[in-house]
Amino acid sequence: MLHINQITYRVGGRLILDGASAALPEGHKIGLVGRNGTGKTTLLRLITGEIGSESGSIGMPKRARIGTVAQEAPGGPETLIDVVLAGHEEMTALEAEALIATDPDRIAEIQMRLADIDAHSAPARAASILSGLGFTDEQQKGPCSALSGGWRMRVALAAALFSAPDVLLLDEPTNYLDLEGTIWLKNFIRTYRNTILMVSHDRDLLNEAVDSILHLQGGKLTIYTGNYDSFERIRREKQALNVKMKKKQDDARQHLQSFIDRFKAKASKATQAQSRIKALAKMEPIAEMMEEHVAPFHFPNPEKPLNPPLIRFENASVGYNGTPILRGITLRVDNDDRIALLGMNGNGKSTFAKLICSKLEAISGKMITHNRLEVGYFAQHQLDELGEGRTPYDYFRELMPDASEASRRAKLGAIGFGKNLADSTCATLSGGEKARLLFALAAFKGPHVMVLDEPTNHLDVDAREALIHAMNEFDGAIILISHDRHLIETSVDRLLLVADGKVTPFDGDLQAYTNYVLERAKAARRGEPAPSPSRIKASEPVKAADKKPAQQVLKKRAFDLEGQIAKIQEKLNILDTALADAMIYRENPKQAEDFARLRAKLATDLDAREIEWLEIQEELT
Repeated sequence: MLHINQITYRVGGRLILDGASAALPEGHKIGLVGRNGTGKTTLLRLITGEIGSESGSIGMPKRARIGTVAQEAPGGPETLIDVVLAGHEEMTALEAEALIATDPDRIAEIQMRLADIDAHSAPARAASILSGLGFTDEQQKGPCSALSGGWRMRVALAAALFSAPDVLLLDEPTNYLDLEGTIWLKNFIRTYRNTILMVSHDRDLLNEAVDSILHLQGGKLTIYTGNYDSFERIRREKQALNVKMKKKQDDARQHLQSFIDRFKAKASKATQAQSRIKALAKMEPIAEMMEEHVAPFHFPNPEKPLNPPLIRFENASVGYNGTPILRGITLRVDNDDRIALLGMNGNGKSTFAKLICSKLEAISGKMITHNRLEVGYFAQHQLDELGEGRTPYDYFRELMPDASEASRRAKLGAIGFGKNLADSTCATLSGGEKARLLFALAAFKGPHVMVLDEPTNHLDVDAREALIHAMNEFDGAIILISHDRHLIETSVDRLLLVADGKVTPFDGDLQAYTNYVLERAKAARRGEPAPSPSRIKASEPVKAADKKPAQQVLKKRAFDLEGQIAKIQEKLNILDTALADAMIYRENPKQAEDFARLRAKLATDLDAREIEWLEIQEELT
């Protein structure tokens, strides 16, 4: 069992951990959650001993091994298999000693220990992990130096998983994975025999791969049994109870204070007044649990909608230096499309996205677009392209050259950049803040199509929910590349599979695709040909799905309704404020009549949307 005992830690004078304590059961899979900046990564570094705490301690059983993903991605001439095998330090040391040992007893001990840790099957297990993370047999035998930074980090992750420590610490392990790699990792974590403590904002991973949630908030740690959805439900219930308890205590404090104020000057009541003063002083105030505000995302709708289709491909091919990566693309993108691109990294998803954004031209065939088409593009690599010395205000000054400073700052404030943050250089912004700025820059002109390539890597769970709301409120088309299953299920209604040099519709849902990925992995282990997607989908029961809309469609509609309800309520509040002013009836009775009529219509619309939302919730549950 891992014990975190009264840990206190400060960064730059700011208290990050304030007497934080938790006991993590052996063999549990625990998701460490909390807003960005609360200190989750810092806690992992304290557990590994990389940094020391101001007070408190970390307790673990003797000889227990802690493993984590190396911060430096391997990039030398060693093969991927060799790097992963070297990740098991004990096995590597024993094998090296076995080559030089001469004492018979020691040789026997070494061989027994190598048998205990299953060293003879190590190369096969290492290859299986690398394959699950997306590496081909040829890549596994090649040097790490031939890989890009993101793929090297996958090798580092593979080495950490292979070493099978007693406590495995993972910090956002899906950031460098595609959906296929994330599906494989989820299954690996579920079957891992030892303890895992994992920082993640991937809601689907936290729901399906962990059995406990460790919540870090206000410098304190609280552990919850169950997955993320269970944690959210219990926490909401605790918050509601806390609010009730606070009100009850506030009433009691007010009653005591009232007695003290009335009778402390009267000799006959002095004793009772003094006792109540002491009782009031001892009454610990219950802190009101306030949710931290999450600034919304907003994608401005196109100023002038275009006639469909927005984009049409006719037998198009695209690639680099005249060599096609994708061939025979024949499809269309319409105004309200919500499309997710599926397929392993390296199969051409980002290449197809660049074609849509006109960052690449078709090698052959046709890509026909509307002449007034505006496309917004967000990709993770753009975070590194932001000017380190530039500020968010500098970018908005360029985009709004004729606007006043107040207008620019109002625009920045609406996306979560107050004055201090707006004037901070990009070098000092967090990953989430940089991502928020890039979203604003990509959507600034009100594009007809938004292309989002892994948009959630630097966003916490609540910010991801805010992004889902923005995507569902956007009137244009969205092309999404993401490993976040929850994001796809709640914002997408059309799937395209990018594989084998083609872009083809995938008619099943994400569960069907998950089944396909797992079946393909089993076939690869058995040395059999990969199954076709159509065969996997055909084996699934589809009759029940035919009777009602797919789950993701219902969830998307629910998000749409929530946004509409919020907007209507905001308008009703404005009208109520105006109608509460007696002056309007004397000075402009016609306007008062129009406002009242509009309010009645909005109230009817609100009722209809709330009823539909409730019906969807019943169907989802």
